[in-house]
Amino acid sequence: MDDTYTLYALRYATRLARHADHFAGDVPEPDRPMPMDYFVWLAVSGERRVLIDTGFNREVGIGRGRTYLGHPAEMLTKLGINPGDLEDVVLTHLHYDHAGTIDSFPSATLHLQERELEFATGRGNEPTRRAFEATDIANVLQAMYAKRTVLHDGSANPWPGIELHLVGGHTPGTQIVRVRTARGWVVLAGDASHFYENMESARCFHGTHDVERNKASFTLIRELADSPRHVIPGHDPQVMVRYPLISSDSGIAGVRLDCPPLE
Repeated sequence: MDDTYTLYALRYATRLARHADHFAGDVPEPDRPMPMDYFVWLAVSGERRVLIDTGFNREVGIGRGRTYLGHPAEMLTKLGINPGDLEDVVLTHLHYDHAGTIDSFPSATLHLQERELEFATGRGNEPTRRAFEATDIANVLQAMYAKRTVLHDGSANPWPGIELHLVGGHTPGTQIVRVRTARGWVVLAGDASHFYENMESARCFHGTHDVERNKASFTLIRELADSPRHVIPGHDPQVMVRYPLISSDSGIAGVRLDCPPLE
């Protein structure tokens, strides 16, 4: 069916970190190792291919001390998708690890929240401006002038079986993505919940723009997902453990989110 998607999580980078690096305030076992993975997501149904977020490139990764595993566009190529032909990209927000490499998808229309673009280009982001790359924002603006952007204002249903929901919190324009799959409605929480632990402990990621709004988004995420097993956090290495790997001969570090979690 055109409204039911095969859904991939593609792991393109990682970094070593500690428990205390990820949460605001005091946390138990602050020095416990807690690595962070970086993903983009791909929804495929019939002839429709929708990429959710675009990651960052190798140069940005090296500059920020990340271990780079592969360019997102190259991963799509290995899945048989020509990046130059991709028609639609959803940007959950405009931080460097979610909105880089836009220039690798020259035909794609970008879908983002209007208030996210306003935040990224305004004075209000100064305390967290390091999380943006100026080149990425310029690429979004170039796409807008080329009439390749759709600026949403709140919830939207741009394609059958895919919904966008504005939640804010992490940034004012952070949106989550709800995708219909063969196992039910899966919610890509993105940076609304970096790790499973964010929602389980009701603690936000450090550097969150609006903590109370971020915490409120946890309730909406639970309501939109068919079950807790249908919620996918944005950076948790456990995603790679809990779901079946893409075929080992693909050369891609990724998993199938439309399949049930492994027992």
